Amino acid sequence: MKKIAIFAGLASTLGALPAAHAQSSVGPSSVTLYGLMDAGLVQEGGVSKLTSGVSAGSRLGLRGTESLGNGLQAVFTLEAGVLSDTGRSDQAGQLFGRQAFVGIDSPLGMLTVGRQYNLQSQALTDVADPFEGGMAGASTNLAGYSATRIDNTVRYTSPEWRGVTGTVMYGAGEHTGMAADQRSLGLALGYVNGPLTLRLARQSRGGEVGKADVNNTILAGNYNFGVATAFAGYGRNTGDGSTMFFAENPYGAAQAPAQSSDSRDAIVGVSVPLGATTLLASFIHKDDRDAANRDAQQLAIGATFALSKRSMVYLAYAHIRNRNDAAYMVGNATEVGSGNRALNIGLRHAF
Repeated sequence: MKKIAIFAGLASTLGALPAAHAQSSVGPSSVTLYGLMDAGLVQEGGVSKLTSGVSAGSRLGLRGTESLGNGLQAVFTLEAGVLSDTGRSDQAGQLFGRQAFVGIDSPLGMLTVGRQYNLQSQALTDVADPFEGGMAGASTNLAGYSATRIDNTVRYTSPEWRGVTGTVMYGAGEHTGMAADQRSLGLALGYVNGPLTLRLARQSRGGEVGKADVNNTILAGNYNFGVATAFAGYGRNTGDGSTMFFAENPYGAAQAPAQSSDSRDAIVGVSVPLGATTLLASFIHKDDRDAANRDAQQLAIGATFALSKRSMVYLAYAHIRNRNDAAYMVGNATEVGSGNRALNIGLRHAF
């Protein structure tokens, strides 16, 4: 990462920060330019291809702070998704589709507004998943489902107290004539004590007219034993659209897939560091409580090899067993996949 002091010269270079404002700031200010580039070979569904963002989405971001005095800081983040295989923008072409928010950090907590991460999705990938939501073993292939990021949100995160932090997030639906449609509410409670990390998170959003709200809840945890880290999570999903759904019937089932409105997710995993190499494995069970009983299980194995503190190569394989015409597919950090098994090998560099 590169630290850049905010002053008049930077303002003229970026063309985005007025020089007079930068020179009259209350206290020290800084902007961090950061990014990650990831590309890998993916073999899935009989197709081999080069793909961007297999282990983690490629990105370019700016993160800044300005001291306002009395323990207050203005903060912002602008993060753009990049497709490393084509150079195009990710997130359907949105300029800052990964994150875009501004806020105030204080001794009483942080308040931010903008496009921000779904709290349930963060708990799943950051706490319960040894693959961290990437490669063929991504937990998001089966577990949970609502938008990874949510627009028009106001988010508050409390200061840490004896290892405990709390977060609440509200997203305005901004749909004329549909008061509840797409409004969202997220709640999370986290606890960190040495090698133990626990997080309980729930993300809810208004359903379509005449349908129940969509709710995704997860209890996630991991424990670092030194020789290995164990991961586990249990989730509950209710409402139409609470689980991954592919309307195109990817496996050509006699009965077209339907959205599950009630399911449970269980995930267990492990990561084992062996010098520069880290071995990864996970198992996920999707328990569909609807009458169709479209259960699924995913088994994944993988490994990463650190070339340096910021660069690594990776290898992963995953297989999903679908039951009763379930239609889940093995994807990765940026793609939903095209079959029930996939093999990845790639390179990731952070800066």
